[in-house]
Amino acid sequence: MRKLGSAGKAAPHCDVKLVEGEVWVRGPNVMRGYWNDPVATAAAITPDGWFKTGDLARVDDSGYFWIIGRSKDVIISGGENIYPAELENVLADCPEIVEYAVVGMADAKWGEAVCAYVVRDRNSTLDEDGVLALFTDRIATFKYPRRVVFMDHLPRNAMGKVQKSELKRLVS
Repeated sequence: MRKLGSAGKAAPHCDVKLVEGEVWVRGPNVMRGYWNDPVATAAAITPDGWFKTGDLARVDDSGYFWIIGRSKDVIISGGENIYPAELENVLADCPEIVEYAVVGMADAKWGEAVCAYVVRDRNSTLDEDGVLALFTDRIATFKYPRRVVFMDHLPRNAMGKVQKSELKRLVS
């Protein structure tokens, strides 16, 4: 029980290491590559057989791994994967919302929780309760945002892409 929330230790006959916080695994039970996709295989598998999982973690003194996020956008809350696109699709259906982004934020109980950034139409009176009501009967309640942040505009890079890393920084 004292390791509740950890991902556990390495599986038998499997090597695990952290490289810049990312979990890498190697062993007879680990895939050797992606079917008919040498480019993806080269990106995910090192020449000496380490698979880069995309999981970000820390390891404690007892060898237990604690997943703290994903190198991509997946939010891991209470051991459940939450895909921001699923929530963003709900926000996209609301005519009062002109911009939106969903990111993970630190949560003492669940590891991560969902934060929704919303830019309202200038005539909108939509509040946090109104945003949360959009998710009713559309997604599981554990995926609901725990926080809604209203902004005048979302930070974007030179290509116009929302800078989720900046949003995550703002909510931490």
